[in-house]
Amino acid sequence: MVDGSFIAAVDIGSNSFRLEIGRLENGQIMRAEYLKETVRLGAGLDEASRLSPAAMRRGWDCLARFAERVRGFDARQVRAVATQTVREAHNRAEFIAGAAARLGFPVDVISGHEEARLIYAGVAQFLPETDDARLVFDVGGRSTEVILGQGRTPRHVESYLVGSVELSLRYFADGRLTAKAFDAACIAAEAELEDAATLLAGRSMATAYGASGTVGAVSDILRAEGRGDGVITPRTLDELIARFAQAGHIDRVVMAGLKDDRRAVIGGGLAILRAVCRVLGIQRIEPARGALRHGVLLELLHRDAPAGDVRVVTIARLQEKFDVDSTQAHRVAEMAVWLFAALHPRPTPETQRASAQLRWAAELHEIGMAISHEDFHRHGAYVIEHADAAGFAEHQQQRLATLLLAQRGGLRKVEPPLSDPLLRDQALALRVAVLLCHARRDPTAGRLQLMRSEPGYRFVVEAAWAEAHPQSMHLLREEQKAWARITWPFEVAVG
Repeated sequence: MVDGSFIAAVDIGSNSFRLEIGRLENGQIMRAEYLKETVRLGAGLDEASRLSPAAMRRGWDCLARFAERVRGFDARQVRAVATQTVREAHNRAEFIAGAAARLGFPVDVISGHEEARLIYAGVAQFLPETDDARLVFDVGGRSTEVILGQGRTPRHVESYLVGSVELSLRYFADGRLTAKAFDAACIAAEAELEDAATLLAGRSMATAYGASGTVGAVSDILRAEGRGDGVITPRTLDELIARFAQAGHIDRVVMAGLKDDRRAVIGGGLAILRAVCRVLGIQRIEPARGALRHGVLLELLHRDAPAGDVRVVTIARLQEKFDVDSTQAHRVAEMAVWLFAALHPRPTPETQRASAQLRWAAELHEIGMAISHEDFHRHGAYVIEHADAAGFAEHQQQRLATLLLAQRGGLRKVEPPLSDPLLRDQALALRVAVLLCHARRDPTAGRLQLMRSEPGYRFVVEAAWAEAHPQSMHLLREEQKAWARITWPFEVAVG
């Protein structure tokens, strides 16, 4: 991207939705616009883990308003991410479909670990350069992310299922504030966060950086009340909690800096902050400038350059971790991308993204062999679906897993996903590439031709090639049989 370009991040949080638009200036991202709306999506999640129609409508209406501001942006300029509430929702597919339709851009549901990684990236870019260890956390509406990093690199990331919305609904739903309720909420938060102490591995971290809403809200109160520069300490937390409990009800709290949109969730947020201090032994919480949305913007900027795309780094890390034969993986990837391009001679942004996905799947197609050579495609699909894969949204990991599962054997196991024409093209290209590279040598691609033949495909090989590669021809005939059993035929011809 060039100077003057705009990029936008949409954070679909459990309490608030945020839109951050940045403008590139000399390689840096400068804020152009920031919009925030309190949606309370997390409060609309019922006991069956389903979002209520009213909550979904609030979210959709907000995104429709955001859409007006990013109208005219292309897909490379915008990324929308959804966090814990949408991760939990059993009807999330309905919400995501409506959200994407109103926003005009896809919505990625990201894992807790991915959320934590992006939070750290967003916070670190605003902190001084150093190689020292840093502790960053973010109290969200339904989850709390804790990250131990070094400089700009996150080393350990975790996401815990406790947040200001969820805890407030449990202990302060009627608005009543008592010391007993705060104690109970704090104990519950400590129970969820107790494993976070292992991140520090015995080291002392007196100062932590707190990102996003809850820390910002408490910091604002302290400043407005004349309690310093906004740094939060165990003492100031205890004093604030005592004042809230003394008021007895949230409607009777008179405190400078307390915004109305925070009243319903501030009780749970205070309890979590106190729990974080106790569990991690923190004496100072400094409010951070950066947050999840800033990490998303930073990654959007870097994705334009393959060397800066964290997904490329993730693929290499997984190859190394599972001892993948990288030479063979690259060979299959090159052949798969070549075959896919034959089906899409006029690239579009959508097919270019699909080609990149196909390359990643091919680079990892043998990852399951680290577990067992038998059914390695099934093992590989499971690993990819559940891996901590930085840079990938959940649906992207699911697509990679589907491609790995589809790379060999019968096709009925993936027949429903194959109804997606683009995924079907990817699967065919990967399967044919794998069999053409079975001898772990580069095949002679110039003598092969893949084309569409409605409703399926036609694969033509030169007669001399067929005669020189009898095992490859046998595998291609078996492939033809596999596709004949489902809706989309694959015809092999010698000509």
